Amino acid sequence: MSPNLLIAYRFLTAKKRAMLMSLSCTILGVGLFIVTQATTSGFQQLFIKTIIGTDGAMRVEDKIQDTMRSMSIDTGNGEGIRVRQKEGRKYTEGIDEPAKLIDGLRDFPNVSGISPVLRGSVIIQSSFKDDSGQVFGIDLDKHLKVSDLASQIVSGSLEAFRNAPTGALIGRELADRLQLSVDDSFLLEVAGELPQRYRVSAIYQTGASVVDKVRIYLHLSEARSLLHKPTGVTFLQVNLFDRDRAPADAKQIEDVLWHSANPWQVREKSWLSAFSALRISSAITVSVFTLIAGLAMFNTLAMIVLEKTKDIAILRSMGYERVDITRIFLWQAGIVLAFGTVLGAIFGAVATYSVSKMPLELTGIFATKHYIVAWSPWHYVEAVLTAVVTVMIASLIPARRAARLEPGDIVRGTAQ
Repeated sequence: MSPNLLIAYRFLTAKKRAMLMSLSCTILGVGLFIVTQATTSGFQQLFIKTIIGTDGAMRVEDKIQDTMRSMSIDTGNGEGIRVRQKEGRKYTEGIDEPAKLIDGLRDFPNVSGISPVLRGSVIIQSSFKDDSGQVFGIDLDKHLKVSDLASQIVSGSLEAFRNAPTGALIGRELADRLQLSVDDSFLLEVAGELPQRYRVSAIYQTGASVVDKVRIYLHLSEARSLLHKPTGVTFLQVNLFDRDRAPADAKQIEDVLWHSANPWQVREKSWLSAFSALRISSAITVSVFTLIAGLAMFNTLAMIVLEKTKDIAILRSMGYERVDITRIFLWQAGIVLAFGTVLGAIFGAVATYSVSKMPLELTGIFATKHYIVAWSPWHYVEAVLTAVVTVMIASLIPARRAARLEPGDIVRGTAQ
C-alpha cells in the first residue's frame, strides 16, 4: 500500500459516521439508478417488440406522384432520371401492383419478410351488439413472417383459421365487447352493402388496445370480396433483419421504388419520446442520492482538513508536496467510491432481479404479467460515472484547500 493511500485511510477512519453516510448514499444512488434504468428500458423494449410484432418494422404504402417538383426527365439516350423534392410531394393512396413492388423489395438485403395487407372499415354485428372495426385481409403464411401473430393467439388456433375460408381472427377486447367466443358467428357490413357472415377461428391479444379492440383479420381473398377491391392492397408490411436500420432503408426504398415507406421509429415517435423522457426524469430523480453522497463527502473532507491541519503541517515539513496532499484527500474519496460503486452495483443487480419477479397485470400499449427489466452493462457504467463525477468534484475543493496550507502558517495559527 502506498504511503499516500495509507494516510488517506487513516484520515478517513477517523470520521467513521460521516464516511458511512457518504458510502450509504453512494450505494443507494448507484443501485437505484440501475433499477430505474433497467425497468424503463425494459418496458420500452417490450413496447418496441409489441409494435414491431404487430405492425412490422416498416410499412410501404402510397405511391409517390410525379409533380413539378418531383418528375421524370428523359436524357435522350433511352434512359431517364427522376428529380424530386420532398416539398410538394403528392401521394396516390394504396398499392395498385403489389406483386411488382414485392419483387422490388426483395432486392433490399435487410428485408426479411413482406406481407400484403388490404384494410377497410366495417360494422361488426353480433347477437349482443353492433360495433365498428377494421378488417385486415392477409395471406397468413406471409403475415406470420412479418409479425408475432402466432404467439399472440390466446384462444382457438391458426390452423382453424387457415382451413376456414370464412374464418376470422379477432382481438381480445373486441371479443369481450361483442361477447364472442371461438366458433361463434358474426356479421360484417361495409357501407350499406349486404352483411356477410364469418366465424371466429381464434382470438388474439397483442396488449395494445388500439389493435385489440378494432382489428379483425380475414383471408385476403375474403377481404377483397367483402370490401369490393379485386386488385391492389392498402400497404405492404415489411420485416427487417436489423430493425434499427429502418429509417435509412425507408429513405432508400422511397428513392428507388417511388412509394412512401414508414419506419417504426417515425410511426411511434411520440411514444418513443415519452419513454426517453421517462428514462431521463427517473435518472435525475434517483441521482439526488448521488448528490447527497457528494455533499456528505465534501463535508467529511472539509472537517478532516480542519481537524488535521497539524498533521498536514508535519507532512509538508517531511517533504510532502502540495500534489501529495491533494492526492491524499482524493484517495479518501476514491476509497468511498470504490466500495460504494461495487456494493451499489451488487445492490442494483439484486434489486433489478427482485423487481423482475414482481407481478404486474398491465394492458393498454402492451401486455405483461410482471415487471419487465432490461439487463444492460451500460446501466452500470452510467450509474458509476454519475457517482464518480459527483463525488470527485465535491472532493476536489477541500483537497485543494488542504494542499494550499503552509506549515509556517499552521504553526503561527494563521492558516486559512
